[in-house]
Formats: sequence, C-alpha cells, structure tokens
Amino acid sequence: MIKAGIIGSTGYAGQELVRILLMHKDVEIVWYGSHSYVDKNYSDVYGNMFNIVDAKCLDDNLDELCKQADVIFTATPQGYLAGVLNETILNNSKVIDLSADFRLKNKDTYEKWYKIEHKAPQFIEEAVYGLCELNRDNIKGARLIANPGCYTTTSILSLYPLVREHMIDVDSIIVDAKSGTSGAGRGAKVANLYCEVNESIKPYGVMTHRHTPEIAEQLGYAYMAGLYDNLDVPEKDADLFTIGQKQFKEGTPDSSALDLLFTPHLVPMNRGILATCYARLTDSFTYDDVRNAYDKYYKDEFFVRVLNKGVMPETRWVEGSNYFDVNFVVDDEKQKIIVCGALDNVVKGAAGQAVQNMNLLFDLPENEGLKMPPVFP
Repeated sequence: MIKAGIIGSTGYAGQELVRILLMHKDVEIVWYGSHSYVDKNYSDVYGNMFNIVDAKCLDDNLDELCKQADVIFTATPQGYLAGVLNETILNNSKVIDLSADFRLKNKDTYEKWYKIEHKAPQFIEEAVYGLCELNRDNIKGARLIANPGCYTTTSILSLYPLVREHMIDVDSIIVDAKSGTSGAGRGAKVANLYCEVNESIKPYGVMTHRHTPEIAEQLGYAYMAGLYDNLDVPEKDADLFTIGQKQFKEGTPDSSALDLLFTPHLVPMNRGILATCYARLTDSFTYDDVRNAYDKYYKDEFFVRVLNKGVMPETRWVEGSNYFDVNFVVDDEKQKIIVCGALDNVVKGAAGQAVQNMNLLFDLPENEGLKMPPVFP
C-alpha cells in the first residue's frame, strides 16, 4: 500500500483528495494535516466523513510526515511549501504540490504575479509540471510535482492541439473563463458570501490574474515543440514537449512570449469551470482539419473527451469527475475558431489531477481510483 499524507486536508481540494484516496485500492491515508483544526476529529470538520474517517487532524510537520508517507500532497496556500521544503523531505517522499509554488520556471515571474518571495528557488528547475496528458514521461521519475491550476488546465488542454500544430495565431488568443465559488477556497471572505455571489456574475483579476503567465508558459512550450515536429534535428527522438520547454525558457526568460488575454469570472455555482477560447486560424482550416488535430493528441486519453460535432461542453457533464470535455466551432471563411472546455475545478482542476500524478509516480494505471462518472444532476 502507498502511504499518503495530506497537508491542508480540511480545504476544499484537500477534502476532495481524502474522498478520492479513500476509494483508491492502493492507498492508505496516514496523515490528515490541517493548520486550523489540529486534534479535531476530521469527521467533525466534514460531516460527510462521519463513520468513514476515524482520525484526528494532525499538524503540518513535513519533516515528521516524510518519515511515514511515500507521497505527500500539499493543498496549501501559495508560499507554504516553498517555505518548508528541503532535501530530506524530497529524499524520503514524493511531493505533489497543489499550489503554484513550483509551476512557473522563472522566480521573478512568480514573485511578480504572486507578490511574495520565493523561498526555495533551488527546486524550481527540478519540479515537473503535472499536466499528465502533456508531460507524462517527465512526471514518472520526478520527486516534486507542480500540480496545475484549474483555470490553467482548462485553458491549456482546450488550446494545446491548435498551438502545437501552429493552427492558430498565438498572439490572438483570448480566454474567457467562468468558475464556481469553490475555486476561491474555504476561507471566510465577504466577496464569497451567499448574498454577494448569488444571482450575479462578475469578472475579477482583469489583466492581473496570476494564472495568466502559467497558461502562457505552458502553451509557449507547446508552440516551441511544434517548431520541431517536422524538422530533422538530432533531438528528434526525444520528447518534443521537453525540447519545447528548453527552447522556450532559453528564448523568453520572463515566460510571457504568448501575448494572450485571460479573464476569469465568478459564477454562483459550487463546482466547475468553463473556458471559452477565441483565436484566429493561420489558414482556412475546416472542421475536419481541426478535429484531426484534437484526435491526434487526445484520442487515447482516458480523461479527455472531445465531444461530437455541434455538442458544446457543460460543467454539469463533468461535475464530480476527473474528465475534461472539449469542443470547437470553426468559421473557415473568416479563419476564426472558438473552443470551449469544461472540467470540475476541485477534481481534474486539483485533487483528481494530483491523484493522476500519483498513479504515474508509482507506476499504477493512470485512471486508478479516478473512474467515477460525473454526478447528475
């Protein structure tokens, strides 16, 4: 059995990790970490776990936890893991971080967008971006996984085939995304009160949202990898996405080569993200041309569902699951495309993706413990 510890188990992403791991046949949870509820019964914090979890919340002592756990999940605020991570922890346990501490490959970019000092820059280069569908081979041998964010997963998976195949003008990308309120976390905030959210929709982080450089960086890797797809280069046998990462980092140290626009919106629902992405095509591509590109990269992906022609994603079709739904509409005369992607922000956008990463790290079937169909209604 894989022994797992969760730091931040009483947040929304943390409790979703608990729910998923309890159903995983190869995992035993040995540590329910919580900064706010030490010594409190976990089932008193989350009543849905009554008579299911008979354990008390422990502290966030990673130095002790790494002696007991094979894998540590940190579902914590930005800056926490970077402030405590050390070689001893990484030598004893795999670490899957659900925060943004190690997602960006440039320390200055991280500090600019997150407004905090990065306290462990020595681990930035080693950390592997845990978007399994694109970075699977690199994930398998890693010690430290940077689990992607929910908005970023939706946006990147929606656009990746088009960017990789150079089918869209990358400077024309606009991402308009909507998220349920669970994405803001469980902390008490006036802006998230029922009366503030209900019967309303609002944009936030306009031109300043910190997921913007993450989306731009990862799609930048894809764009650079696409340059190599049809070239006879010595590295041809290597993973082209990895080559793209190297070239992108060398050419654009601020990780902002893709001049995309990203605007998130808060909508009055618990879970779900829907991203509507707009771009100009680089040629008069037809529906079939674009569909072939999506099938090229996603036809064998268990969790990516490219919907039938004319059927657009809805958040209710992915709720409670690790699935990502995507589809598109092409205007070949005007050479424009609209792509829509949807996922559950707490599952595929957080905890489910983290378990998917864990499965890869321990050479398990990637979908183990994650085959639950979406809930409906």
